[in-house]
Amino acid sequence: MLGIIRSAPIYFSGLLIFLIIGAVILFNIDQGDAILFFAERRTDFGNFFFKYFTKLGEEHIYIIFVSIFCFIRFRYAILAVTSGILALLTAWLLKIYFAHPRPFVFFSQLDQLSETNPIDGVHLYSGMTSFPSGHTMSAFAVFTLVALLFAHKKLLTSILFLCALLVGISRVYLVQHFFEDIYLGSILGTLVGIFLFWIQNKIPINESRWIDRSFNHSKPSSSEKSPRNV
Repeated sequence: MLGIIRSAPIYFSGLLIFLIIGAVILFNIDQGDAILFFAERRTDFGNFFFKYFTKLGEEHIYIIFVSIFCFIRFRYAILAVTSGILALLTAWLLKIYFAHPRPFVFFSQLDQLSETNPIDGVHLYSGMTSFPSGHTMSAFAVFTLVALLFAHKKLLTSILFLCALLVGISRVYLVQHFFEDIYLGSILGTLVGIFLFWIQNKIPINESRWIDRSFNHSKPSSSEKSPRNV
């Protein structure tokens, strides 16, 4: 586990900083305070940016990665899809177990929904499905996985972490989740990504298998039939 984490130091350093700062924030705020913080600081740019950036925690990002990975290695495309499925199932089970109210329900019960300054065009989810954040889990699962697969690309891993973090922040900004929802979601999503990378690392790359080829190299030549790692 430590070896995997050390392979992408920039990504996991960023995550560690977020978890430390996040823990301090959680110990010093009441539920809903983070939402009200953003509600008082809305801008047209922020509304537009987070409204669309949050979609990187949905199926759109998987379509993008799968499309790219099919030209690198089919196994990476399968891993990306698997990360999404695991994140979705884990979030769904935990939401059922904890059954925490969404911010819409929470602030409505306090008769303070107007104080959240809802954004036009953003549908607020209701019900008891707040904890943890599925979007955040999904984003951290796939971005952690990709960061580990391409850990040697330091700039890429930095961008991937920033994207995952911004997806989490978007859920609070858009009044869809509380800060604790995205905090746990980031941890669980990261664990999903690490777990899948660890599993695939146990299976040596072999160009003679279809799973380790791509659309660019669908048929291995005789010189490609021995296993090699890339």
